[in-house]
Amino acid sequence: MDLLDVNWLAVVLAALAGFVVGGIWYGPVMGKSWMVAVGKTEEDLKNINPAKTYGLTFLLALLASWTLAHTFASYAAELSTTVKVLTAFGVALGFILPALWTNYLFQDAKKPLYWIDGAYWLLFYIAMGLVHAFMS
Repeated sequence: MDLLDVNWLAVVLAALAGFVVGGIWYGPVMGKSWMVAVGKTEEDLKNINPAKTYGLTFLLALLASWTLAHTFASYAAELSTTVKVLTAFGVALGFILPALWTNYLFQDAKKPLYWIDGAYWLLFYIAMGLVHAFMS
């Protein structure tokens, strides 16, 4: 299988779906709780470079989406929607959360941050899994 042999529209739309989940999660749903957990104020967030922050974040979402698409494309058999979504969820649960929480343990992060960010990554990967499942 060729590394580039994926549905590129699905890659972009899945990354966009994860990006939208982040905007909703860290905006109206958990934004204030997240700011408390990381010790930031709205004023602090106004000082970020949005082109750099959101641009790089989207590029990273594209990388994650492409990796997920490539994983699905590498299986010999056609995968069901359920298997693709559960695989995406499993990637978050089995790879992302342990890495994230390991960092938080050494940073002595506030416990709410574990759950806020952990839930986000589960939702992010579920959203990407759904897009890939329905577009392939």
